[in-house]
Order: sequence, then C-alpha cells, then structure tokens
Amino acid sequence: MTRKVFSRIVGTGSYLPERLVSNKDVASYFGLPVEDVFRVTGIKSRHWCYPDQTCSDLAEQAAREALKAAGQSIESVDAIFVSTTSPDTIFPSTACYLQQKLQAKHVAAFDLAASCTGFIYGLSIADAFIRSGQYQCCLVVAAEVKSRYLDATQKASAMLFGDGAGAAVVRREESVETADPNMRHGILGVRLYSDGACHGLITVPAGGSKLPATADTVRNHLHAIKLEGSPVFRIGVKRLSVAIEDMLREFAITVADLKQVIAHQANGRMLRAIAKRAHLGPDQMFSMIEQAGNTSSASLPVALDVAFRQKKFDSGDLILLGAFGGGLTWGTALIRW
Repeated sequence: MTRKVFSRIVGTGSYLPERLVSNKDVASYFGLPVEDVFRVTGIKSRHWCYPDQTCSDLAEQAAREALKAAGQSIESVDAIFVSTTSPDTIFPSTACYLQQKLQAKHVAAFDLAASCTGFIYGLSIADAFIRSGQYQCCLVVAAEVKSRYLDATQKASAMLFGDGAGAAVVRREESVETADPNMRHGILGVRLYSDGACHGLITVPAGGSKLPATADTVRNHLHAIKLEGSPVFRIGVKRLSVAIEDMLREFAITVADLKQVIAHQANGRMLRAIAKRAHLGPDQMFSMIEQAGNTSSASLPVALDVAFRQKKFDSGDLILLGAFGGGLTWGTALIRW
C-alpha cells in the first residue's frame, strides 16, 4: 500500500497591536476628509504599533499562538520563515530575531520579501521542504509594521495600512494514496506568480542599494509607501481572479466545492470585486477589512486564523487562499482543512 508524504497546517495564530486607530484619527493625522476613508477603503479601524514595538515582537506573539493551537513546542520546529517588507533591520533577518525570542535552537531561519503575497510564498517553501524530507515541521510567519512607512503626501496608502502578524505551523504527515488525492487533508497545491515589469505600482523607493538613505531622500518622502491605486486595483482583481479560476480548473473542482475563500485584505472594494468576478456566494469570501485594515502580507494569515476561530470552516472543508501585492506578485493555495 503506497503512502504519500504531504504537509498540513496544524495550528494558526495572529496578533494585532493594542493601539486602535480610527478613521477619525487617520483623517486628522494625514489631513484627509474623514468620510472619504471608509468610502474608499471599506476600513473603519486599524491597529498600529506603539513606538517600542518591532516587527519581530508582533511575529513572536502570533508564532506563540500558532504553536499553542498546534500543540507543538518550539523544540519540534525545524525552520522559521518570516514574510515581511518592514523588517526590524535590513540584516540580520527578522526571522533570526524571532528565533532568538522563541529560543529555538539550531534551526534554519530566514526572511522572504514577496510583499502582500509573502505568506503564500512562505507556505510554498514550507510545503516543498517537508515534501522533500528535509524538514518535519516549519513555522511560517508574516509580520508587518506598515505604519512606519506612511506619509501624509501619499494619501492613497496612508488611509489603508495597519500593523499585525499571523502565523501557521506546517507539519509533515502521511496518508494512504487514494483514488481522489483532493480528498486528503493538507496543502493540495500552491501556485505562485510575479510580474516585475509593474514593480513601480507599489514601492518604497529609497533605503536600498539603488537609492540609499540621504537627507534628500528623507526630505522628499521617498521612504514612504507609494501606491498607484487605480492600476493596482484593476490588475489585482483581474490577475487574482484568473489565478483562482486556474486553480479550480487544475484540480477539477468548482466554486461550489469551496467552503471559504480567504484573500489578502487589500481593501473592501477589491474583496467585493474579486468575489463577484469569481462568482463566489455571499458567505464564501471572508472579510475583516473593517476592523484591521490592510496589514500587507500579515493580512492573509491573520484572516485565516480569525476565520478558523470563528468556525467559518472546519476539518475536511476545502478552502482557497489568494493574495496579490507589490512586485508585482500574486498566488493561490488550495487546502483541505
């Protein structure tokens, strides 16, 4: 009897900083009309870090919650992957800061930067390592402190972003090979995409080797997020919708087979547009954008954790993850929970 190795998410966790920021606060801080914030974004509040909090602090809280939910100790983890584009430092990696805070010994730890799609990229890396036999258990974390990259001159991004972290414990499991592989539990497939020709649509221009930090880059607000809202919306909706359709076609399933679709919480309008284009039912697209805002790569694992704890899906249900972000990058993951 043939047995197949696969990977499975066995625990999730999330953390949003205690500092709650309302639309009134954002409007006042950035000089925006308060009524425009919700109308444009679908966001009512978001969470920002306090000055003494770092990206790895948020990652630690989410990671500990995920380990607790999985019933795993840190000693069982072989590798730590952290998705972030707002790291503690350029180097060392935020993953190494997290490794130290969790007191994980002799494990692989590195960051990955795929913007808002980073958590799906991290899942793909964990899945590949586990299937190869190199690791038994991986901790995938996405943590972002985007409030440190906002500027009043960039109103399109200033009203969107919040801070937060989400995490998942991904573990090796085995099952007897079945006639229908879609029926086994675990990660069924991950598909990743990118288009670097559109890199300028979402970017922080300065701070890297291309444009190092100087007094001029600071004076010209080049260390803040710059976002071309309209083209990002159009391209994001189209490419993620097509990626969802491609995933369903590849695995010979329909929208009706999905219990829940959990996508990057970019803004309310984008979530509604993707749901409409993908022909999702009214209860199939999970949204918590009103309460948390756009937390970049953290938004997907945070939403995944919250949706599971709210019992939006259960063991055996088929769920689809999707994200789109700077790079441009986008991707999907199909999971039998």
